[in-house]
Amino acid sequence: MRFLLVCGLLLAVGPSVANDTSAVLTTGGLEFITNQDIVMESEELFISKEEIRVVYQFRNTGEVDQNILVAFPMPDIVPNFWSPVAFPMGPDDNLFEFETTLNGEPVEAELHEYAYAFGVDRTKLVKQLGLPLVPITSAASEATDALDDETTQRLLHMGMVTPDEFDAGEGWEKHYWPAWTYKATYTWEGDFPAGETVEVVHTYKPSVGGTVAVSFLSEPYEDYDPAKEYAAKYCTDEAFLNAVKATLASPDDTYSAPFTESWISYILTTGGNWGGGAISRFRLVVDKGSTDNLVSFCGEGIKKIGPTTFEMVKTDFWPDRELDILILERREGE
Repeated sequence: MRFLLVCGLLLAVGPSVANDTSAVLTTGGLEFITNQDIVMESEELFISKEEIRVVYQFRNTGEVDQNILVAFPMPDIVPNFWSPVAFPMGPDDNLFEFETTLNGEPVEAELHEYAYAFGVDRTKLVKQLGLPLVPITSAASEATDALDDETTQRLLHMGMVTPDEFDAGEGWEKHYWPAWTYKATYTWEGDFPAGETVEVVHTYKPSVGGTVAVSFLSEPYEDYDPAKEYAAKYCTDEAFLNAVKATLASPDDTYSAPFTESWISYILTTGGNWGGGAISRFRLVVDKGSTDNLVSFCGEGIKKIGPTTFEMVKTDFWPDRELDILILERREGE
């Protein structure tokens, strides 16, 4: 029997709360079109700035072997050259440097790539013009800017390029940058034998956003209260705040905190698509990277298990919110 399994990397752009801020593309794990026979027995999730690694144990509780089409959609890449989004930096054909195995064997996934503008598939046109499908690279910008005027005007009419006019020091210049949305999905097939457990592992590099300073100590302005937002999103409690304040040059000098912020987001709520809805056993490990760093995220029963690692273990876990992690990285020499 053939069903569809979707490994979801969903796009969400975080808020820009200060100058020199980069937002984050939210990443996630396996998403499934509801299948009551396939039960997620366990999920082991490891998150650091360098890597996200997920180990799944799935059991086919049915009486029929299932050959499942697996898909891993990458988040949409929407170029915005004036936005602080932290785009992935991998090669064009694997931006998130995604790798997966099934029962320990590497999986050869097929990459499907598309270019969209205003909801219209323009993949064929982009290829005809010899432009890279990934629009956020310098190669794509250079290729788009080198197009002849007639082609540029055609793409401008389609919403596929964005004009940029600026004073380069020797007079005003006008350039045109890629504006199409990049969509990509990896697909592969795997066998889930009746009554057996199958292990699926995938690893990839997260998109990490952040700021060059600590922003949540700032005073509220207009309708925005940074401290309240961070408390809701990252569960920054009194102990965490006191640890940061202890590093200030003076109590009133909130800009003297010797940290930069890093944000990592991960979609957890897709676990409800599996048989039974809940994850039988869930284990999360977050690595803050250095003993000089601080970390905060929401969860229950979190305990420190190593110099830089923190663990949360749950049984019959049905996540009701996404996972947002705040890492304060101590600046070198401060």
